[in-house]
Amino acid sequence: MANTHNREGFRSADDSGTLVPSRSLTITVLTEQARPMSFDELTEYFALSSKNERTAYFSRLDRMAERGMLLCDRRKRYSLPRKMDLVVGKVLGHPKGFGFVIPDDGGDDLYLHPNQMRRVLHNDKVLAVVSRIDSRGRKEGKIVEAIVDLNREILGHYFEEGGVHFVDPDDARYGREIVISADAVNGATPGEVVAVKITKHPIEHRHVVGKIIEILGKQLEPGMETDIAIRKYELPHRWPEKVDSQLKVMAKELAAVDYDKGADASRKDIRALPLVTIDGSDARDFDDAVYAEKTRSGWRLVVAIADVSHYVQPGSALDAAAYERGTSVYFPNRVIPMLPEELSNGICSLKPDEDRNCMVCDMRFASDGELESYQFYAAVMYSHARLTYEEMASIVVEKAASARNKRGKLCKNLDELYEFYSVLVSQRKKRRTIDFDFPEPLFVFNEQQKIERVERRERNDAHRIIEECMLAANVCAATFIESKSSKGGIYRVHEGPDEERLTDLRAFLSGFGLQLGGGNDPTAEHYSDVLDALEDQQELAPLIQIVLLRSLKQAVYSADPLGHFALNYDQYTHFTSPIRRYPDLVVHRLIKQIVGAKGSKFYGPKGESLGSIGEHTSSTERRADEATRDVAQWLKAEFMQAYVGDEFDGRISGVKEFGIFVELTDFFVDGLVHVTMLGNDYFHYDPKHFLMTGERTGVKFRLGGKVRVKVLRSDIDTGKIDFGLISVDGKAMVSDSGKKPKLHSKGRASEKGKNAANKKPSKPNKSKGRRKR
Repeated sequence: MANTHNREGFRSADDSGTLVPSRSLTITVLTEQARPMSFDELTEYFALSSKNERTAYFSRLDRMAERGMLLCDRRKRYSLPRKMDLVVGKVLGHPKGFGFVIPDDGGDDLYLHPNQMRRVLHNDKVLAVVSRIDSRGRKEGKIVEAIVDLNREILGHYFEEGGVHFVDPDDARYGREIVISADAVNGATPGEVVAVKITKHPIEHRHVVGKIIEILGKQLEPGMETDIAIRKYELPHRWPEKVDSQLKVMAKELAAVDYDKGADASRKDIRALPLVTIDGSDARDFDDAVYAEKTRSGWRLVVAIADVSHYVQPGSALDAAAYERGTSVYFPNRVIPMLPEELSNGICSLKPDEDRNCMVCDMRFASDGELESYQFYAAVMYSHARLTYEEMASIVVEKAASARNKRGKLCKNLDELYEFYSVLVSQRKKRRTIDFDFPEPLFVFNEQQKIERVERRERNDAHRIIEECMLAANVCAATFIESKSSKGGIYRVHEGPDEERLTDLRAFLSGFGLQLGGGNDPTAEHYSDVLDALEDQQELAPLIQIVLLRSLKQAVYSADPLGHFALNYDQYTHFTSPIRRYPDLVVHRLIKQIVGAKGSKFYGPKGESLGSIGEHTSSTERRADEATRDVAQWLKAEFMQAYVGDEFDGRISGVKEFGIFVELTDFFVDGLVHVTMLGNDYFHYDPKHFLMTGERTGVKFRLGGKVRVKVLRSDIDTGKIDFGLISVDGKAMVSDSGKKPKLHSKGRASEKGKNAANKKPSKPNKSKGRRKR
């Protein structure tokens, strides 16, 4: 075989630095050869003779096969899936036994019959072909090959029956038990939650066989819900050995910033500027600091962000681990950080009274808040105070003497920051953004890490000060990159509604006497008009806001600057949280390249385009959101087990064909009243108006309606809470027997529920939360 490519398309291997054929060159050669090729044939073609070259290239081919870019058949030949009309995708199992292949390229899903699902597992990467079109018009798939991941951990409960050992996965989508040989139990006792690795996969064996690699304990032990979610959603939570090795090498650099002895002429010294951090009381990583002052012509705002890119270089073990995680994951009582604590809570955290490297967005505004100019630069800063939201509000809103005396001269700067915030708010109102304000749950734990209460997280003007400052810096970063970067950029994109969603939304709003303007192309201003009309319906506002939000598409990261619909920006990105979001780290690297600051010539993992980085980080963000929602629901279900049999007032927070969801007034908890529990009638569901109507009685269950319910059951395995209906709008429902259900005296919750609701923990440990910007 003649090698016509020489070494033009050779790239450094990720680990060793050895030059081997790139992924694109490998695909080009396989396309030109028009046949599968073995490893020996490929290495001969590329004239790879040394052991290092062959080892590095084998690793590259192996990774390409893991990603589904290549197929390695049972004769150990590499081929291109698209040449074989194969669909590359991930299996999505269903508890009822069937499943789907979700194609990587975004094409139509393939339905998998239960017979095909017996050959694979939920979450498997597979190669499949379209076998037929079924009677419902669906493409039905046949599994050709599964890319077996022997490192995957599956969580479940261990059991032993009749001498047979097995684990029942907690995720019902696996749809089968995992057989454990007697010598692979590793000390587990029946009923314990364990982590399992697959040793025999169903693609080659009849049964799924595994070994227990970790015993997590009993289900109700504190923190178990988070351990389960971590494994269920396959969240990376252990640092690879290469990361530990890199941290040891960097130990001196990570100990402190020694700017005075350094030789970084591109970094500006702004340590005299009284920058402060404002965060939650339980925050440990401080990635942003702010300062504002009045000028002769208007305002100056300085936003300083931790310079993570100084320490995390593309191609390093740290960068690979951060990219894999994509984002920090904030559970109610635990954080899975994107970066090791030596960085996230150490050298990259803008701690008070310590020098820190940072990236700065320095902005000038007119007196009315109109942005006039901005500049980005690398700097060294010194945080003059670490403030909590509560302390900041006490200083600038409440003007509390004790709080102001504590901060002395800083108060003048903080007052100006608050004054400038009101100017930014005026600009925001002029811009007519969609100002959603959704309450978040706050879990309050006792000293035994058991839940005492579930409350709504309170927000004050101090939260909003930081949000407005971060928005300003993010917009400048997007505009700067879009206009200056030769490599392109990565943006936060939020698109508007499509025609079908608009039709359904307008039908729903009409039931409340509300209208959405804008015809087929509404803007944020039209949505804002609807929110303004809700000022007289404050009890319904949160519920209607949810429906408005669901009419819009989900925000994602993209290489295309398509704007942010809700914020009403033409370009928008994330610059302000590189400690916990990988896209922000990419933005920092791009800005450094533009301004000529010291840094890498690469913006992310080698070989990854900005588009692929956007897709990957959007996926990791969704994964984190789903995992945290699971844990929150699990905790709510555990909390409500103490109230089974008790009655509570609530509001209808959702209407589906199978019943109504009710959010309790006493707690920030919701549950389901199944349609069979709504009364002795036939009920008809109207999805456009979020309405359930009784055919005979005419009783209506509408979003926002007042009801009283009884807690029937609370299942922590599924996170589901079931209610029974007691009354609607104060009118008692009649049971099938014709008797009205018995109410507690004075229509209140039982003494057990009432006392527990009012009980205060001795030392509450409030759950961690992250800012949403």
